[in-house]
Amino acid sequence: MSVPHGKWHLDTQAVHAGERVRFAGAAVTPIFQSSTYIFDGDTARGYDAVKYARCNNTPNHDVLAEKLAALENTKAAMVTSSGMAAISTTLMTLLKSGDHLLVQQSLYGGTEMFLTNDLPDWGVTLTRVDADKPESWSAALQPNTKVFYIETISNPLLEIPDLPAVAAFCQENHLTSVIDNTFASPAVIRQATTKLPAALHTHCIAPPAELGIDVVIESATKYLNGHADIIAGAVAGSTKFMQKFISRLNHMGGCLDMHACFLLQRGLKTLPLRVRQQSANALALAQFLEKQPQVSRVLYPGLTSNPYYPRIQKLFGGQAGGVVTFELLAGAAAAEMMFQALKIPLVAPSLGGVESLITRPVTTTHVGMSQEERQRCGISDGLVRVACGVEATADLIEDFELALASIGAKANALSLGSSNGPRLGQVLQNAHGIDEAVQAVEEAGLGKTPSEAVSGSLDVNVSQLNDNKKIAQQI
Repeated sequence: MSVPHGKWHLDTQAVHAGERVRFAGAAVTPIFQSSTYIFDGDTARGYDAVKYARCNNTPNHDVLAEKLAALENTKAAMVTSSGMAAISTTLMTLLKSGDHLLVQQSLYGGTEMFLTNDLPDWGVTLTRVDADKPESWSAALQPNTKVFYIETISNPLLEIPDLPAVAAFCQENHLTSVIDNTFASPAVIRQATTKLPAALHTHCIAPPAELGIDVVIESATKYLNGHADIIAGAVAGSTKFMQKFISRLNHMGGCLDMHACFLLQRGLKTLPLRVRQQSANALALAQFLEKQPQVSRVLYPGLTSNPYYPRIQKLFGGQAGGVVTFELLAGAAAAEMMFQALKIPLVAPSLGGVESLITRPVTTTHVGMSQEERQRCGISDGLVRVACGVEATADLIEDFELALASIGAKANALSLGSSNGPRLGQVLQNAHGIDEAVQAVEEAGLGKTPSEAVSGSLDVNVSQLNDNKKIAQQI
């Protein structure tokens, strides 16, 4: 049974789209663990149609492509070996030497490094723009500008561009709009559409393509798969673009293994269910953190206090995704202490899986960027990113409540400033008790006497450490 785009709720599309053929009557598409297929004698279709796993045309690839196209509401789609394979191959399909592109100011670290370190080698230049200020974009245009690259929800600051404005600007200026939809996924971004009865508007998921975005990229490692057990990417767009993209992908070799295709297809079937719980957890956690005295700021667009809240109500129907970003008053070292105290989140990069993860982007996702580049993007050393899983909301909140309580007195005892940075965090993360902390700080040369320890110092007032030893020992 063929699945007509736009006719079914996302939950139904996630389960049934693309699965028109039930191989040997199987309810689940099997793994076609074959690298090559018998030649049918047709040479007219060209190289990309040769049945060969690297050409991304096995039955596993075909099923996934149709399912993804349905979820993204595009004419065609394809999976890749990773999210970065999807990003790099897309840009190398759209750009050539001498071209120029616009990119928003803050992006995923891997994308930033590709744009900064690799694209210049191919003779491509870029200009960074504030994706929230459409009035400034025209000034950044050049005669050779070809692409405008953005993220639906930016990593890690959770900024949300004016997506309809981006689409309109690109159409007016004959640019190709490209969006990394990883932090949202098709399960979050939506817009009421007149294609369905009014009663169904709140249930109609409309991904970026519905807003006029030309090319949609996903790191399928994250929400689409949702179980932290594969690396994969996905790209969706028009039939014409996808033909060019797949040809480039075939030459560059970024094909997804058939077993990974099988796991991704399975993961997609529960995408809406998982993301609803992850978004609910993230909202509850953000609301909790916003009230905690140890927290200096919380970045989550689902909060009514967030400047992007009106935009997510319009575009996302209220959901804001499963990632929360925040900073502690006591800075990076306090964040490291909190990581040690938490029981549920794993200290690891990535997101979108069923288990909650927590990290400081400066140590993982954005560690390849220089300090100056991170400062330009607004990524501080103490910034914490939480990717909520599907655990019980009450358990997750309680875990953070206990962790924050356990570090509160110790953070004060350590007299940590908000700009201590990753070095101090590394020095203290293995220290057990105040004596070890004092010794580690002094050995690292980060100690200051009371007269030297001015307000905002990057270093630790060792005398204060000793003065507050009794407080810390009670923790």
